[in-house]
Amino acid sequence: MYTFDVIQRIKDLCEERNYSYYELAKRSGIPYSTLNTMMLKANSPTLPTLIKLCNGFGISLQQFFDTEDFDESLTEKQRECLSLFRILNKEEQSLVIAFMKGMLHKL
Repeated sequence: MYTFDVIQRIKDLCEERNYSYYELAKRSGIPYSTLNTMMLKANSPTLPTLIKLCNGFGISLQQFFDTEDFDESLTEKQRECLSLFRILNKEEQSLVIAFMKGMLHKL
């Protein structure tokens, strides 16, 4: 039977995005002490807390549990763009989208 390690996935996402637990807590709107205790004791979060953590990472619950890297039909450049985009916060993502739309209008 396959078991999914929620705590390890949180650690992996933090490492991928270069987030400290403090930064993740801040982005997620949960107390740092709650996150730190959860991570130290390897206690899986409740669903509402996991949703907040996903929001902090800028991903959906589906993306949290989907550990496949990317669609294989994407080019290497497209994968790179998506990897970088995922690291950005929501405001930064909106700016990137606006910039790309602006670039289209210049053509």
